Amino acid sequence: MIPKTTQKPLYDRDFFLWLEDTAAKLKARDINNLDWDNLVEEIEALSISQKHEVESRLKPILAHILKRCYVPLPDCFRVWQVTIRTQRNDLQRLLKKAPSLRNHLLTEFDDIYQEALSEVCEEYPETQFPQTWEFSRDLDAILTEILW
Repeated sequence: MIPKTTQKPLYDRDFFLWLEDTAAKLKARDINNLDWDNLVEEIEALSISQKHEVESRLKPILAHILKRCYVPLPDCFRVWQVTIRTQRNDLQRLLKKAPSLRNHLLTEFDDIYQEALSEVCEEYPETQFPQTWEFSRDLDAILTEILW
């Protein structure tokens, strides 16, 4: 009896090669030979990654706005403002490419704010920060307005 050799699927052996192979099959409309399970898993993971990316841009914006508005350290204002501007620019660029992620940010806003609040409260325990966001929740306002 000849022993049966089981070779791992391409996805498990060489992810980059799997990506190239999948792209080639998609371009050729070779739907019968696609690795559907892993393709779906990767597309779902990409969606989660995009959501995480916009969340990770909004959180420092909110945290640094809180610092700039409530922490009385004028020597730090410039650094906080630069961080706000940089993160705003990056988030605006992401939202331009994927405008539907605006809805995700609005849905997750309170949780993201609470995470930012927790971080700044830990950094500046002597400062009283508002427990809820006191400014406009309009994303365009958050991304453009000077709030201090």
